[in-house]
Amino acid sequence: MNVDLYQEPLVSRYTSKEMQKLFSERTKFTLWRRCWLALAESFYELDLQDEDGKPIIKEEQIQELKDHLTDINFEEARKKEEEIRHDVMSHIYAYGKQCPNAAKIIHLGATSAFVTCNSELIQQREGLKIIKRRLLKVIKNLADFAIRYKGIVTLAYTHFQPAQPTTIGKRATLYIQDLLMDLEYLEFVLKMIKARGVKGTTGTQASFLELFHEDHEKVKKLDKLVSLKLGFDNAFDVTGQTYPRKLDTKIAEVLAGIATSSHKFGVDMRLASHLKIMEEPFEKAQVGSSAMAYKRNPMRSERLTALSRLLIGKIINFYHTAANQWLERSLDDSAIRRIDIPQSFLLADAILILYNNITKNMIVYPKVVEKHLKEELPFMVTEAILMKAVERGKDRQQIHERIRIHSMEAAKRIKEEGKNNDLFERIANDPIIPIEMEELNKLITDPIVFAGRAKEQTEEYIHNIVEPTLLKYEDILKQEDEGKVRY
Repeated sequence: MNVDLYQEPLVSRYTSKEMQKLFSERTKFTLWRRCWLALAESFYELDLQDEDGKPIIKEEQIQELKDHLTDINFEEARKKEEEIRHDVMSHIYAYGKQCPNAAKIIHLGATSAFVTCNSELIQQREGLKIIKRRLLKVIKNLADFAIRYKGIVTLAYTHFQPAQPTTIGKRATLYIQDLLMDLEYLEFVLKMIKARGVKGTTGTQASFLELFHEDHEKVKKLDKLVSLKLGFDNAFDVTGQTYPRKLDTKIAEVLAGIATSSHKFGVDMRLASHLKIMEEPFEKAQVGSSAMAYKRNPMRSERLTALSRLLIGKIINFYHTAANQWLERSLDDSAIRRIDIPQSFLLADAILILYNNITKNMIVYPKVVEKHLKEELPFMVTEAILMKAVERGKDRQQIHERIRIHSMEAAKRIKEEGKNNDLFERIANDPIIPIEMEELNKLITDPIVFAGRAKEQTEEYIHNIVEPTLLKYEDILKQEDEGKVRY
């Protein structure tokens, strides 16, 4: 690490080598060379000829391009770019220096977008595959967690105020459902990604039509063949100079959607940590605060929300870029996309690494969960008390008013005096309400009855929806994952 220069935290602290390599300079320029090789090979296979009917591309030229596909002379390209201020032309020059026999046919008929667009499409396609794998691992963690805690009853919260109980496991299914929507959209967008193919300077393929002496069928075959060689089943039917930047917005939506789901989970973990009902993993030597030695801050969940917020905010840039493509193309998309595309994927990578790390070993404190539940359950069962009193011949409105008064007094005692909830004592001692303390206590003996179908919903959702999805991606889930939280 060069400590005298700014270091990008996404690279130095948060992301995997796998994603870093995908958006590295080496990968980028190797993909450019793959594009040039695919173009030359396709010309050769389609028997591109000069005016005299002689082949323009020779087999030995293609072999020369193959021989220097990966040993990129970066310094040669850097010096040339300083001179001519054009990155694609600089790398054409550098590649040509290594391949003197093939130099004259590199980039034949193409425009810069041929290499930049096709290589970016490859990078984003492969990036989404990495993200999909990470997403599936988080879903698996949450599914295991949901089943483990499907019957642990906890207070639910609306407006972060105590509400009708749910279960810890049922709450986890809400996170899974969000991520499954993200997965479905990711799959949809993956199918949208096509090659730009070979479309020429403004998308009309005029240069290739000229090279093939007005043979339209060969131009179409060239487009298809190059796309196949680059790993795509299809190419965009029409383009301007670049592939449609509308696609970038769809890819950004997938990543921002994952960030949104992750942010929701991260915030909930921070709230649960405050309540002391759950915690993220905490390492033996981890320090929570430089001043307060007792602190166990939910730092991973906090980082998760911070990075998610940054990724959510990036989507507007992609919308503006797509909206500002003047006619066939505007170059003001170049600088911002150099930053935003890699950063968006790196952010998604970092977010899911954190999400995976947290959900692998989340800690639940059942006794604290039970304590919070007991404090609020008397309020939760007042409707059942009302119904029992009515069944025993009492006036509903009168009993409702008595319960309301007792509830307000019990809440006042808790909030103003810091004392325990004595609602049951008040109700049992009220001569108008025909229910004894023993019966009241029985109402809260098994709190699962107040959680409705939460346990059953969890079981059904995991078994009917989540497990079949995970089974579908079983091979992906078996893949090793080198992404880990470093700091």
